[in-house]
Formats: sequence, structure tokens, C-alpha cells
Amino acid sequence: MKRIAVLLVLAGGMLLLGKLSTFGWRFCGARQMNGEYGNTLLSQRLKRHVMVLSDEIGDRSVFRYDRLLQAQEYLKDQLVSYGYEVKLQTYRARGKEVSNVIAVNTGRKEPETIVLVGAHYDSCMNPGADDNASAVAGVLEIARALADQVTNKTVQFVLFVNEEPPFFHTEMMGSRVYTRTAKARGEAIEAALVLEMIGYYTDQPGSQRYPPALGMFYPNSGNFIAVVSNFSSGRIKNRVVSLFRKHSEFPLESISAPGFVSGIDFSDHWSFWQEGYPAVMITDTAFYRNPHYHRLTDTWQTLDYTRTAEVVRGLTETVTDLAGSF
Repeated sequence: MKRIAVLLVLAGGMLLLGKLSTFGWRFCGARQMNGEYGNTLLSQRLKRHVMVLSDEIGDRSVFRYDRLLQAQEYLKDQLVSYGYEVKLQTYRARGKEVSNVIAVNTGRKEPETIVLVGAHYDSCMNPGADDNASAVAGVLEIARALADQVTNKTVQFVLFVNEEPPFFHTEMMGSRVYTRTAKARGEAIEAALVLEMIGYYTDQPGSQRYPPALGMFYPNSGNFIAVVSNFSSGRIKNRVVSLFRKHSEFPLESISAPGFVSGIDFSDHWSFWQEGYPAVMITDTAFYRNPHYHRLTDTWQTLDYTRTAEVVRGLTETVTDLAGSF
């Protein structure tokens, strides 16, 4: 118990120091909603993607292999319809062939430098609307918006397979397969933006929870989007935060913290950290907010597509700036 208490004190001290520095939490108090955020057509498209993945297809994993393949085909078809040439990075897991779905907008001036936008498309024995159809929908719509955009750097859109248990934090995660291959090829990933649950928002006081000792620093309502990194990725986290705030008034919080803080590495950005690539997670904070996390109630009806659209709009502009548009 004494050791735990010491760790909590140290964690609190480090995060307070981080809050006051350029590499820690940067507090931006939740703004009041002034009318509707986002674009109506964008919110409708996001909703449609989520409905297809979570309702029409449903639970999708190697344990519901037919549905996993249906989801893979849907993602491929969408990206092809935007004008991309789609590649599948296929490998075997639990005796099944599974694939990451990849689309690329090659840069004009610095094609060897990569800005990556990704999300996992499998679910955990549930419809997986917020986790993670909301994020997949976001990646699809960012890809749609940038399909005809000429950029200085290459933008890669990757939909990862096998993020959920039993593959989580193992070498069989789709993102681990991807990052190991990228490192072996010497690919220069300058920034990876991993979207992980971006669709659940509420203004109810007390709706937002945090790891121990952190709640004193942040809003208690779950009406913001968060940008999360470790200390090594603090610089790119700050860049993402700055660009998002340049383009959007949507409430945003950010953190760079050590790995022992619960939740800091709970998605595919962890795989990029393993290979030394700078990466951030963009999230609605998952189980610290959403009561439907990993439950059968994680359905499309529970999400806020208007706010999600504003997050996606801000991220689209952020990615465009990171890649350097003409």
C-alpha cells in the first residue's frame, strides 16, 4: 500500500508538472455549445458508416470471421469509391487470414515522409458502435476529404484488424504487424494519428472519470475530445493540439504521460511507440466516459454524430496542415 501511495503521489506530481509544461496536459475548459457543430452531410455520412458496421454487420472479429470479412470489404469499397487504390496487408491469426486495409495519398514534394491516420475495425463481442466504428467512420471521411487534395507529404489511411482481445498488446495486433513491417522497410512515419472511440459525448456533470489522482485537473463532463501521448511523442501531440484548435472551437484536452498511467497506451498508437514512431491517440476517453464500453449496448443510437462531425472536420484540417497542402 505504501508503494502504491508513493506512485500515486509521483504520478500526480509528474502530471502537475506536465500540465505546466509544453509536454503535459494543456487545459482548455469545455466551451458551451453554441448551436450545432459540424456539417449536416458529414454527420449523416458518419452515422451511415457506423450503422453499417455496428448494426448491419455487427460483431466483427476472427471469432465472427464472416462479419470481419464483410467489414473489410465495406472499408475497401468505400476507399475505392473515393478514388484510392487499396492494398490489403494480410497475415494469419488464429488460423484465419486477416488484413489491414490501406489507402495512400502520395505526397508531391516529400513522398517518403508519412502522416498516418488509423483506427481498428474489429470489435469485442458487441456491436462496437463507439468502439470502434465511430473512429473508422472518422478515418473514412478524412480519407474522402483528402482524396483530391495535393499534399507535400504522403498521407496513409490504415484500418487495422485485431486490436481487441485476445490480440491486444501482442505481436498479432494488426497495428504491430504494420509497424514492424514499416520499420523493417525504413519508412519515415513522421506522425501517426490513431482514432479510438470518438463518438460519445455528454454534458452531464460527473459523467467524465479519470485514472486515480488526475480528475482534479480536468472537466467533469464528458463533452470534449482528448489527444493522448507518451513523453516521447509530446512534440507531435502539441502540434496536433495546436492545429486542431486553429481550425475548431470544439473542446479539447491533451496529455503526455508515462506508460503506467491507466489507459495511456490502450490502442494501436502503442504499436507505433514500440518501433519509435511518434504517435497520438485521439479519443472520447472510452470507459472513462462511455457506459456502453464493451457491452451489447454499444449501438449506433448512443452516439452524437453532430459533435463527432466537428471533431472529424477539425482533424481533417489538422491532417491537411501536417501533410502540407498546396
